[in-house]
Amino acid sequence: MSPRGQVTASLADASVIPFWLDTSDRPTPRPRLTGDAIADLVVVGGGFCGLWTALIAKERDPSTDVLVVDSERIAWAASGRNGGFCSASITHGEPNGRSRFPDSYDELARLGARNLDEIEATVERYGIDCHFERTGELNVATQPHQVAELAESSGEFLDRDAVQAEVASPTYLAGLWDRDGAAMLDPARLAWGLAAAAESLGVRIAENTPVTDLARDGAGMRLSTPHGNVRAGRVALATNAFRPLLRRLRLYTVPVYDYVLVTEPLSADQLSSIGWRNRQGIGDTANQFHYYRLTADNRILWGGYDAIYYYGRQVRPAYDDRPATFGKLAEHFFTTFPQLRGLRFSHRWGGAIDTCTRFCAFHGTGYDGRVAYSLGFTGLGVGATRFAAEVMLDLLSGEETPLTRLDLVKRRPLPFPPEPLAWIGIQATRHSLSAADRHEGRRNLWLRALDAAGLGFDS
Repeated sequence: MSPRGQVTASLADASVIPFWLDTSDRPTPRPRLTGDAIADLVVVGGGFCGLWTALIAKERDPSTDVLVVDSERIAWAASGRNGGFCSASITHGEPNGRSRFPDSYDELARLGARNLDEIEATVERYGIDCHFERTGELNVATQPHQVAELAESSGEFLDRDAVQAEVASPTYLAGLWDRDGAAMLDPARLAWGLAAAAESLGVRIAENTPVTDLARDGAGMRLSTPHGNVRAGRVALATNAFRPLLRRLRLYTVPVYDYVLVTEPLSADQLSSIGWRNRQGIGDTANQFHYYRLTADNRILWGGYDAIYYYGRQVRPAYDDRPATFGKLAEHFFTTFPQLRGLRFSHRWGGAIDTCTRFCAFHGTGYDGRVAYSLGFTGLGVGATRFAAEVMLDLLSGEETPLTRLDLVKRRPLPFPPEPLAWIGIQATRHSLSAADRHEGRRNLWLRALDAAGLGFDS
């Protein structure tokens, strides 16, 4: 069979349901909100950011009446579609963090490490069965110029022999292992567990309850839904890539679609052929990069590379399935692991990432401090959303705290331009990043201009 035929065959039976959601353990839907309601704190969005906000609010003050509303089901969007990499970084890596927050980066790194520790502690405290593994992450060089870049970075450098001893791929030239800065987990199970933990403390959750409008209501806020209004003392917006309820935020993020494959379970011989005994998460160091990891039942989740922006800032179910990208990902998979040819993919899916121009989350308030928001996680929301929840709750308290004093919290990124300029600029950036990968990392005039403007990013 030709290589193209092998790729086609490997995808023939792949389900378009996200692997994490394709299980009989998925909780039954909670009832929608019917009639009017009142709460001290209303959280809009039932993904990681919203669930952490609700849980931490009740842990801080058990008397707070908290209501979470989601337009669909818990974990149906980004929280159930990501790769399950839970990183300590809240700045999208050290280079991005140091370049944007040079005076406070060390403190942000400390806070990020503490945040990951707190996630692990919460999983243990509430008995959340999300297959949490503190394996760390291995960044691999697949081109010669990337070897020197890794050697100059902080972490445990692995030469070719050492990295091949960890995971066997003919494409690996070197690696950098961050042993403690990341965990692998089942993201949907984490979201379901957070929801159950929050409910155990008295949080109310309404699914299939979209919020259509947000407005002042005396000393509080009024949220409109199709089946009733909600009056709230305070509101936390955790809407990720979806259209923000605060109009002034609508140019600050764009939804970029990421695509993922998951294989059938590897046999003992197949797993032995690649090693991977330490089960690290792996990412290559190209601009258009892949990320991959082992699941609890020894499948390989393989995603990334072909991030797609669709004209108009829309989030649509039709964008979740993109055969051209899945074929490209499968081809790259077998280039990385030729010893696994013949393995088939059981699942394929896509989902939207909320991207902002500084590539890490930004935070703020509206309506004279009655509303707080966190947006723009750019793919690292599994871990950074817990930190964002603490920030939003501090902002809603109306008091200055060590978190609200951070530059990361006080400053907002530059907005994206409106269409068609946003689409033109993003396509030019994708083309330029791909060209840099083909030319030993050399950045063209467009990328250098973005770097000079503080908009550049190289991973």
